[in-house]
Amino acid sequence: MKLSFHGAAQNVTGSCHLLQCAGLRILIDCGMFQGRQHTDEENAGAFGFEPSEIDVLLLTHAHLDHCGRIPLLVKRGFKGEIICTAPTRDLAELIMMDSAKIQEEDAARATRQRRRQGKSPITPLYTIPDVLAALKRFGRVVAYEEPLKISEGVDARFINAGHILGAASVVIDAVEEGKSRRIVFSGDIGNRWHQLLPDPTPPPTADYVVVESTYGDRQHRPLDGSIEELLEAVRETLSRGGNVIIPTFALERTQEVLFYLAKGINGDVFAANTPVFLDSPMAISATEIFRAHPEGFRDHLRRGMSRGADPFVLPGLRLTRDVVDSILINRVRGGAIIMAGSGMCTGGRVRHHMKQNIWRKECSIVFVGFAALGTLARDIIDGAKSVRLQGKDMPVNAKIYTINGFSAHADQQELLDWLGTTGKPRMTFLVHGERDGGMEGLRQELERKGLPVRCPELHEVVDL
Repeated sequence: MKLSFHGAAQNVTGSCHLLQCAGLRILIDCGMFQGRQHTDEENAGAFGFEPSEIDVLLLTHAHLDHCGRIPLLVKRGFKGEIICTAPTRDLAELIMMDSAKIQEEDAARATRQRRRQGKSPITPLYTIPDVLAALKRFGRVVAYEEPLKISEGVDARFINAGHILGAASVVIDAVEEGKSRRIVFSGDIGNRWHQLLPDPTPPPTADYVVVESTYGDRQHRPLDGSIEELLEAVRETLSRGGNVIIPTFALERTQEVLFYLAKGINGDVFAANTPVFLDSPMAISATEIFRAHPEGFRDHLRRGMSRGADPFVLPGLRLTRDVVDSILINRVRGGAIIMAGSGMCTGGRVRHHMKQNIWRKECSIVFVGFAALGTLARDIIDGAKSVRLQGKDMPVNAKIYTINGFSAHADQQELLDWLGTTGKPRMTFLVHGERDGGMEGLRQELERKGLPVRCPELHEVVDL
């Protein structure tokens, strides 16, 4: 048996791991590299394995850094089956289609510039037809804890990861030449204080564990305090006549923030008729998918949804799918909450809204999610005095809030608790973390406990 690491190796994006066992090649995730430190050439580069030789892909969840290169995988020859949960299947389609659209638009824009310079055109990483071809490779959908027979000698089980709707950790039991091994892939593990999703399911004892380490060096602040800080930021900004800009991730964070804003209205923190613009076609569609999968929520929310209660509706909520409607938001000079993607401000409509508001002292930018190194969001959080938006240098005069307690990732203690049920693995592999940050912090804690730990490099191969 061999395990190799083809993404999220000493960084936080591009998750992709290959397990070779019992004559099979099993891929766990196939994500996109994100952030300025990662180039288009990196995503377009070789996978580190031959796509046509992969038998099956087990997809843990639908974030772009876990599913974003699946269309390219299929384009380059993958003909196996993709297996995941039902919500992941629906959300992955949304995410990959949006990714293809952005790449087509970016390539067309770059090609126009290059033609004026007499240069050859740019080809997108993949297109919408490539996504449609990839969707045909999606086969079985599985429920949490449902036994999954991959082949004779290889069984798998998806357990709830509590990260986003449908997210799973994957437990693989394999027998090869009379030797059995259990390998657990964490995917991304959720924060157990999440108010929408159930807590992550503790994994079983394992021989090997591949675990994320995004926040392996820190503890999250209590969620109640983060909710209070969000609502206070909104109240304070509205009281001084400014707009609140919330860069949001379309999956999970948008729905979570809507849920907490509704709590704020119910608690009279701000007026029920406050305009709340959800200016993200993808987030709007994702919210519709959330409504279609009430089985993924905590029991009390699921029961309420079965009676017709909608946890994501506010009196002043305005959904803006069209670009024209998005542009009209510019007329709102104060008193509104504007939610738009992308969460790390690497693209999307939020950059447009930031250009209109970031220079105004009465406004606020409220970050409620992780910002990777090299992203605009991280630059602002780290104290940039000015930023470049749509070709112009803009001063950062708006009040900046960074609220980390909403993280969809487990913190250090939660990661240690999750790992605590795996017994004493022969090796714990740390992935999906910054080498000198979360990954190093978790490595030190595990080594203090006397556990063998390894931080694999990109394309490293390990014999199990």
